[in-house]
Amino acid sequence: MKNFLEDLKRKDHKRYLGGLDLFKYIGPGLLVTVGFIDPGNWASNFAAGSEFGYTLLWVVTLSTIMLIILQHNVAHLGIVTGLCLSEAATRYTPKWVSRPILATAVMASISTSLAEILGGAIALQMLFKIPIVWGAVLTTAFVLVMLFTNSYKRIERAIIAFVSIIGLSFIYELFLVKIDWSLALQGWVTPSIPQGSMLIIMSVLGAVVMPHNLFLHSEVIQSHEYNKKDDSSIRKVLKYELFDTLFSMLVGWAINSAMILLAASTFYQNGVQVEELQQAKSLLEPLLGSGAAIVFALALLMAGISSTITSGMAAGSIFAGIFGESYHIKDSHSQLGVLLSLGIALLLIFFIGDPFKGLLISQMVLSIQLPFTVFLQVSLTSSKRVMGKFANTRWSSFVLYAIATIVTLLNIVLLIEAIR
Repeated sequence: MKNFLEDLKRKDHKRYLGGLDLFKYIGPGLLVTVGFIDPGNWASNFAAGSEFGYTLLWVVTLSTIMLIILQHNVAHLGIVTGLCLSEAATRYTPKWVSRPILATAVMASISTSLAEILGGAIALQMLFKIPIVWGAVLTTAFVLVMLFTNSYKRIERAIIAFVSIIGLSFIYELFLVKIDWSLALQGWVTPSIPQGSMLIIMSVLGAVVMPHNLFLHSEVIQSHEYNKKDDSSIRKVLKYELFDTLFSMLVGWAINSAMILLAASTFYQNGVQVEELQQAKSLLEPLLGSGAAIVFALALLMAGISSTITSGMAAGSIFAGIFGESYHIKDSHSQLGVLLSLGIALLLIFFIGDPFKGLLISQMVLSIQLPFTVFLQVSLTSSKRVMGKFANTRWSSFVLYAIATIVTLLNIVLLIEAIR
């Protein structure tokens, strides 16, 4: 009886430790989530909530589902092959295919960095009246220090802290407003396209899947030494990765939803349309008090800094992958990729007179490049030559190509609208 009880205790202990194992795998997905809650998303979400109330919450739900599928798929590539998306493209596709796509991906990362640095600069202007240009310099300098002096693990912990602060900030602000939860629940699950809402719907959907995040996820998923030699280990890690992706993307879904809820319960109820982030902060103050406005600006600052860090890491990964190398901040190719992305983005900001217009231009560049990255990813993960027995099934390939087509069409329409 005594031996039986001891054996039972050991089994319970193993089961407990197995449950805790899940938390060891959380991290890479949260780095990707930062791109899901970057300043560009803030602008789209506040526009959606201020103009259409709770009606467009379903767009966040749909975009999150699409994001989970694509990010989970690209993480598989990193786990199974031990290569990031850039390395896999270099190894398994002809140079005349991979080099142009990866070159445009580097340009897209510059465009992403431009938007993220601008977000941090706008927040510094809100908080301390610092001019946009000097706010951009400070944001870039801080991010470079973070990237070049911290190991990946420290960066990951910092990003998780930033995401937590952003989430807590919106939880705090939601307590200050009165939410109509019945309308919110209806908005989350019921697709509706009010008159004049199509551009905002496409903005929210089209801005969710970003090229740099696909490269980044396939890279950072390997930081936990996920790549295993035997099939059973790979399957185990794939299961844990799914938990990390689901958890992280749901965090992003909650934060994006909170932005729309906040805008709907404040601006929409008062008949105010928000067209830029500075306006949102100034309008929050008389409605909710100075505390809420400051919390809003601080959360934006955290979002700007953390998303700039991840865009820099993604650029380093893409550039190093062109030379068949993985990302490491001590590696010269990774360093050059980071410096190209952040340095050129900062330089461009000096020539941008209208920050809001700068955000629009950056989204146009992403819209042009995104289809190449998504179709490259799906072709690689569908290839048995690349993935072996872990290649996408026919059904998975069909779903992935359908999502890739939808995202591509949305971004093309967005580009056409922006040019008009």
